[in-house]
Amino acid sequence: MPYRMISAEEAVMAIKSGDRIFIHTAAATPLRLINAMVGRASELRDVEIVSLHTEGDAPYVRPEYQESFRLNAFFVGRNVRSAVQNGYGDAIPIFLSDVPSMFYNNIMPLDVALIHVSPPDRHGYCSLGVSVDASRAAVHKAKYVIAQVNPNMPRTHGEGLLHVSKIHALVEVNDPLPEVPGHALSDVERQIGQHIASIVEDGATLQMGIGAIPDATLAALTGHKDLGIHSEMFSDGVIDLVEKGVVNGRFKKTHNEIIVASFLYGSKKLYDFVDDNPLVEMLGSDYVNDTREIRKNPKVTAINSALEIDMTGQVCADSIGQKYFSGVGGQMDFIRGAALSKGGKPIIALPSTTSKGESRIVPQLRPGAGVVTTRAHVQYVVTEYGIVNLYGKNLRQRAEAMATIAHPNVREEILRQAHDLYGRKSNGAIE
Repeated sequence: MPYRMISAEEAVMAIKSGDRIFIHTAAATPLRLINAMVGRASELRDVEIVSLHTEGDAPYVRPEYQESFRLNAFFVGRNVRSAVQNGYGDAIPIFLSDVPSMFYNNIMPLDVALIHVSPPDRHGYCSLGVSVDASRAAVHKAKYVIAQVNPNMPRTHGEGLLHVSKIHALVEVNDPLPEVPGHALSDVERQIGQHIASIVEDGATLQMGIGAIPDATLAALTGHKDLGIHSEMFSDGVIDLVEKGVVNGRFKKTHNEIIVASFLYGSKKLYDFVDDNPLVEMLGSDYVNDTREIRKNPKVTAINSALEIDMTGQVCADSIGQKYFSGVGGQMDFIRGAALSKGGKPIIALPSTTSKGESRIVPQLRPGAGVVTTRAHVQYVVTEYGIVNLYGKNLRQRAEAMATIAHPNVREEILRQAHDLYGRKSNGAIE
């Protein structure tokens, strides 16, 4: 069945001053539509852009366009970080599980959704492909939907199907999807991955994000058995474990033998892997990140990271001091969901120091730092120096435990400071 395609420039003529625009997430970022929209900057005023993490250039946050566009981000990625930190955009602290409700409940009514889909099949259905997350809710609630239609977008199973009749304007493109650049694992990252793998049990259900530590952990799991995946996202590292039979979802209670995620970001190998693959279901983040659903699976092992963690277990993952860096995302959803799962393990994993050699384990968080995961929620903390479990420990015991996995060069000093904050004074040492 033929469908009329129009140019990106013609499609974005539907955008008006004062509109609120949603932009599709991560590897599904519709770059052609974004550039066409920004091409109308001189005609538009006070257009609000809402999004999660996006990839590629984000020209709408440039200072010269501040009268035309204003970013209101649920998650701050590298392409918009400086704009948010310098006042050309705003950030909304919110759990990923809650973002769809912003649209479904008309808390943030949407005028236009800019999305990126696979071509319509013979029944007229496109796929949201690698990004369902909150994008599904945005598409269903926006008054006007503009789709960038791309044969390189994988057709994924799950909740991402969208009939072409629900799309108001289609723009044909043939562009490669953004890919994660290659990264050789460091010794520190490999050590952290091996530590985490040592406490992952056979039959566990995994949640992990993207980056070196998840990749290092997955690489260390080749000797495990019967693992499952229920994760807000995953990347290439999962493919090898599927092909080796390590990931089979055999013991999952929900979506048995199925990999569940809400968005994907990786290489072309990953996009080819999920294309028309019934092993993978892409679902909304209001479901995937719902603690009631997460906890149903056995031994949920949630692997998340942090920018900084204090010696009582307060996790800062969204800011560096007062500078907003990323977002709340799904960390708390899965940390709590794992804790409620039978045999579950919520894990915060991070290198002991920054690239500048500063300790990430500190007696107190920097002034203005955001607490994404509270100390009451934190259990396992992992660095290259080992693993501690803070569950059930008092503040003094936590400080003592955290010092053992800090970099050796700072242990004595942070113990001294922790003594002043949390310890019982006795000859200048923590007892």
